[in-house]
Amino acid sequence: METALASAHTGATAQQLEETVANLRRSDIFREYQKAFQTATGLPLVMRTAGSFESPMHGARQGNAFCAIMAAMNKSCAACLQVQQKIEDASHEDVCTVECFAGLSESAVPIRMGAKVLAYLQTGQILLHAPTAKQFARTSRQLAEWGTPVETKELETAYFKTRVLPKVQYDSILRLITIFAQHLSSLSNQLMVQQATAEAPPVTKARAYIAAHQGEELSLVQVAKAVNMSPYYFCKVFKKATGLTFVEYLSRVRIEKVKDLLLNPHTRVSEAAFEAGFQSLSQFNRVFRRVAGEAPSDYRERLHGEGSRPNLVHAA
Repeated sequence: METALASAHTGATAQQLEETVANLRRSDIFREYQKAFQTATGLPLVMRTAGSFESPMHGARQGNAFCAIMAAMNKSCAACLQVQQKIEDASHEDVCTVECFAGLSESAVPIRMGAKVLAYLQTGQILLHAPTAKQFARTSRQLAEWGTPVETKELETAYFKTRVLPKVQYDSILRLITIFAQHLSSLSNQLMVQQATAEAPPVTKARAYIAAHQGEELSLVQVAKAVNMSPYYFCKVFKKATGLTFVEYLSRVRIEKVKDLLLNPHTRVSEAAFEAGFQSLSQFNRVFRRVAGEAPSDYRERLHGEGSRPNLVHAA
């Protein structure tokens, strides 16, 4: 459902959004961060596509042995899926931490494309307090009520080996993931613009033309003429190939140009907006919020700190 909503918001098809998540998951930056995170914290880190309810950390490196046993049981597996549903329901939050029936905490941080959630970075399977015999007995009773056959000794050993973290330490770990998720959110927009797909030569030519003239007043009629197609037919072909309308695609290209320009701390937001081809600041602010999921002032402040605030253009 969330994938469908994201598709409606961005103009991309569900397949293209899934491809974007797959490309993020395969990217060097995610793989390197995942490896470093897991080595440094001893916790699993996985990326799950929004709207999917598989057990994302089953078989993950640094996964919890107790959770691995639970994932193999029908009723307890259903309980794990309820955890995923709670995370989906709280997708508007920056960080969502839920506790399963056994008292273990699992957390997810959304990766957004604009305002919609594209995927989640998930970690956890930890206890925020030392395990107790009373809590394990309660967990065993719940499994017995479900009629789930378990090897109690094996389960108990795995349960009491669960990683225990102070809440303040776990919150700091989640903050690191949140910062990384923000970076992946920006990268997801770049992938939507640059995503390699088999496309007709006129579409490839149109992309190149847009890239060369993005700073100018650019109309659909002008681009269609440049690739020797009627505006009506060009609209259909371009949308089918890219998953975006001409206006949506041009907006994303221009937003990526603005982000590149803002890497220079001396560049004002207004200067970057006009150089990228936006004709008005009110239009630019609306488009930036829709595509990037935050105000341009907030984006620039994240890049360069609060000292850059006086140079900003505030959203109308």
